[in-house]
Amino acid sequence: MPNQNRRDFFKTSLALGVTVSGLASGKLKAETPKVHPEDRMGVLVDTTVCIGCRSCEYACKVAHNLPTGSLESYHDDRSVFNKERRPGEEVLTVVNEYKSNQEFPIDVKVQCMHCEEPACVASCIVHAFTKHKDGSVTWDTGKCIGCRYCVIACPFQVPVFQYSKALQPNIMKCDFCYDRTSKGLLPACVEICPVEALTYGKKVELLQVAKGRIKQKPDKYFDHIYGEYEVGGTSWLYLSSTNFSNLDFPKLGEDPAPATSESIQHGLFRYFVPPVALYTLLGGIMWLTKRKENSEEEE
Repeated sequence: MPNQNRRDFFKTSLALGVTVSGLASGKLKAETPKVHPEDRMGVLVDTTVCIGCRSCEYACKVAHNLPTGSLESYHDDRSVFNKERRPGEEVLTVVNEYKSNQEFPIDVKVQCMHCEEPACVASCIVHAFTKHKDGSVTWDTGKCIGCRYCVIACPFQVPVFQYSKALQPNIMKCDFCYDRTSKGLLPACVEICPVEALTYGKKVELLQVAKGRIKQKPDKYFDHIYGEYEVGGTSWLYLSSTNFSNLDFPKLGEDPAPATSESIQHGLFRYFVPPVALYTLLGGIMWLTKRKENSEEEE
């Protein structure tokens, strides 16, 4: 087994070395999906309906085997709304609450937006990220070398590096419940929502629903669907009663983020080859460590 691991390590290091050479010469470009099929799936989030029960947070943790308490504790604990939260190592989605001029505050669910042309996919030098045909963006721990370019590239600042795990850290982010949806199930957060603030379906149909709501009740909704055009479009779409800037949504243009991340990435690789070589070595070591841990678990 040790000899086999050693051979695999050198094979991996060589492959990564070739990758680095290609990047340094500017000949290798990250793959970014350009096709938007009609069967893209998405979620429409109607913040005017959300009651801040945080059932979605609970269901997400259960679905991804993350530490969680009772469902009642999520319903009862309103102290979490005292400050804005972001997805992290142990929570892939969070609900924040914002004061408004209306009778009730506005509650907003936050998670990976699953961009049509994801910056995380474009920035990953080893293709650890995948944009699936249904619209979900997933991450493969077996390919990741821990460079964390995805963390920097994301325009929504969602991916989180698992610093708490020294030997086998992961990139933590919502995966759109890909394991569930690929089996015909709903995303866990959508399934549990008691007020149907979350609607899962084909993106083209969700856009029609959203536009219909705005047209039917112009006094209730702010005339904008967040995610329809931002950074080329996202799989998660939002409706609100107020300008999204009041809810801390980033103000982004319509151009896809990968164009920027790729240009930065290739510029860095062209002029800073030594750091990339260092990542190659570290990546090989990380891969070998994972392989060793997996072998020990199997034994």
